[in-house]
Amino acid sequence: MSFEKKHTTADQIPGLETVKGDSSPQISGKYLVLSILLSLTSMGLLIYWTYSPGLFDRLYWNRTPGLFIALFVVALRIWFICAKIRYLSESRLSWIASLRVVLAWEFTSSVTPSTIGGGPMATYVMTREKLSLGQSSAIVIYAIMLDQLILVFVIPALMILGIFLPVVPENAGWVGHGAMVLIYIMLLAYAVFLTYGVFRNPYILKRTVNYVFSLPFLRKYRYKIAREAEVLESYSHELRKKPRSFVLNAFALSTLAWLAKVWLPAIVVLSFVPADVLLSFLRGMAMTLAGMFMPTPGGSGGLEGLYALFQGPLMPRREFLGIAVFMWRLISFYLVVGAGLMAMSWYVNARVANRQNGKKTD
Repeated sequence: MSFEKKHTTADQIPGLETVKGDSSPQISGKYLVLSILLSLTSMGLLIYWTYSPGLFDRLYWNRTPGLFIALFVVALRIWFICAKIRYLSESRLSWIASLRVVLAWEFTSSVTPSTIGGGPMATYVMTREKLSLGQSSAIVIYAIMLDQLILVFVIPALMILGIFLPVVPENAGWVGHGAMVLIYIMLLAYAVFLTYGVFRNPYILKRTVNYVFSLPFLRKYRYKIAREAEVLESYSHELRKKPRSFVLNAFALSTLAWLAKVWLPAIVVLSFVPADVLLSFLRGMAMTLAGMFMPTPGGSGGLEGLYALFQGPLMPRREFLGIAVFMWRLISFYLVVGAGLMAMSWYVNARVANRQNGKKTD
C-alpha cells in the first residue's frame, strides 16, 4: 500500500486526546472506574435477588468444567482477532505486536462508551509498532468493516429464525421486541451501506461522512474525520486490487472471532444448568447486537441486564443466574481489562524508555 510513513501523535487520530507536552493518548480514569462500578453494582444486585442459602451445595459440579471451555473460547477469540490483524497488516506486525494491539483495542472498548470505542487507540498503538498512520487507519477501518459484513448475514438469519423460535424472550414485551427490530434494521442498514461503500463505491461513503460531519454539532470533528475518509477511499481502491481470497480469508478469521464471542454466554449457562443449546446460542447473538447500543462505558450495567433478560429464562433454576452472570463477566470483561492494562503498560514503559534514551544521546 502506498501510504506515506510519518511520525504520528495521538492528536492526529480522531477520538484520541493528549495531555499538553505528551503525545500519548489519554484514557479517562473515570471511564475505567465507572465501567467497573456499574458492572459490580449490577452483578451484586442480580446475585442478591437470585441467591439462596446452600446454593453451592446444589451446583451441578459435573458441568462446571465448562467454565474452562469458556476460558479457552476467550483465548481462541483473541487468537482469531490477532490472526486477522496480522493478516490485514500483511505480516508487517509480528504475533506479539498483534497481540498487544488487540489487547489495547479490547481494553479501550471495554472501558469507553460505544461512541468512542477502541478503534482510535488501536490506530495509535499500531503506529507505535512502526506502521504508518495510513496503514494503521486502514487496518482498523477494514477490521471494523469485516465485523459489520458479518451482520449482513446474521441479522436476516435471526429475523427469520425469530418467526419460529423465541430468539427475543417473551418477557421482553412488545417494547423489547420493537426495540430489537429497530436495532436489527439500524445495524443492517449501516452494515450494507459500509460494505457497499468499501467494496463498490468509496466516493459515496466519503461524501456521506463529510456531509454528516458538516452538521453544526459535529463540525468540530470535520477535518479529522475528513482525513480518515480520504484514507478509507484510498484503501478501498487498494482493496479492490487484491485477490478475492484476501477478502475471504480475512472474513473467515473475523467470523470465527465473532462466533467465539457469541458462543460464550451459552457456554457459561451450560456450565451451570442444562438448557436449550441452539436457543441460548441465538440469544447470545441477539444480546450481542443489543449490547452495541449500550451508552455506558463498555456497556457495563446494561450487559449484565441483557444477560439476565436473554439467558435467564433458559435457566430452569434461576438461583444460578447471578453466579452465571458473574462468571461470564469475569471471563469476558475483567480478564480482558487486566490483560489490556498490561498491554497498555508496555507502550507506556516503551515510551518512557525511548525518552530516557533520547535524553542520554542529547
